[in-house]
Amino acid sequence: MVGQKKAKLLRIFVSSTDKFEHKPLYEEIVYAAKKFDISGATVIKGIMGYGASSQIYSQKLWEVSEKIPVIIEIVDEEEKIGKFISVLLPFLDNSGKGCMVTMEDASIILAKKGKK
Repeated sequence: MVGQKKAKLLRIFVSSTDKFEHKPLYEEIVYAAKKFDISGATVIKGIMGYGASSQIYSQKLWEVSEKIPVIIEIVDEEEKIGKFISVLLPFLDNSGKGCMVTMEDASIILAKKGKK
């Protein structure tokens, strides 16, 4: 597809150490998006950040903790993203950890499959 297509960008802010049923929360969200046939999902590892707890986490060689911010970005049509939110919320509610979810308008300029 070349051109401009309206879409929604869903961003989920969690921690790299957050779990859902003993598995990384970010992985479970991406697998759920794939199962739901969402167009695309990407996990972005942050190097520093803080959330509602106001505790700053960063990735430094001398720190023992692997806890760093993670953002999951998910893009698709508005209707599909709206329906996926009902799938997403139980993951976040049941993780018992803090998080934030945002949604904004996006325009898909180019989306094409690569050659293998």
